[in-house]
Amino acid sequence: MKKQIALVTGANRGIGFEVVKQLAQANYQVILTGRDSEKVNKAASELARQGLAVEGIAMEVTDDSSVKEVAEKVLGKYGHINVIINNAGGNFDYDKSVSQMDLNFASETLELNLLSAWRVSMTFLPLLRKVPGSRIVNVASGAGSHTDTNFGLTAMGGAVSAYGVSKCALNALTCKFATDLKKDGILVNSVCPGFTATYPGAEAQGARPVKDGAASVVWAATLPADGPTGGFFRDGKAIGW
Repeated sequence: MKKQIALVTGANRGIGFEVVKQLAQANYQVILTGRDSEKVNKAASELARQGLAVEGIAMEVTDDSSVKEVAEKVLGKYGHINVIINNAGGNFDYDKSVSQMDLNFASETLELNLLSAWRVSMTFLPLLRKVPGSRIVNVASGAGSHTDTNFGLTAMGGAVSAYGVSKCALNALTCKFATDLKKDGILVNSVCPGFTATYPGAEAQGARPVKDGAASVVWAATLPADGPTGGFFRDGKAIGW
């Protein structure tokens, strides 16, 4: 049996880093990526010193050539890939109103949170198709949902507009990929890790441990062949969007 290979974007810290750790502990060979090569190598080395099979590769998810270059490296070294986790993202614009939005910022946010996942998924698709039962996991957010009462589309007034719209669109992208790839046996799902303690003081605000948020993502990455596809989940349970 071929070694299970997983690639995680935006993984040198926070939820992405913990996702890499948990997958490696589950005996995956994990490729930890991020835009800053120094930070990527430092993070990967930290996990490798713990005896985990983790390799760091710098990748700029908003750049076609960077993503293609990494895909070629992975193909040359491993010959396939089993799991892509599109975790890279950001621009939580709590201080910006939709009616006063800088559209350059909005465009940047859509590129980072939506189009990068689209780009990475398409570029690595030939590698995913080389093995049965591959997975794509898009890390979305309750901020892009109608049902999240804390951070959802109607819960924050006009704030968190660029981020919320981009994450809602990411769920739509998940549905389209899931439908298209169902015939290939590739499961595609979105996951909200929940409000996690990724910055100082977050736990005091009610955030849960990063370990728990990451476990929600890992659940989708390790689904059985008859698992769900095209859904939006938190902690293994379907949530509305």
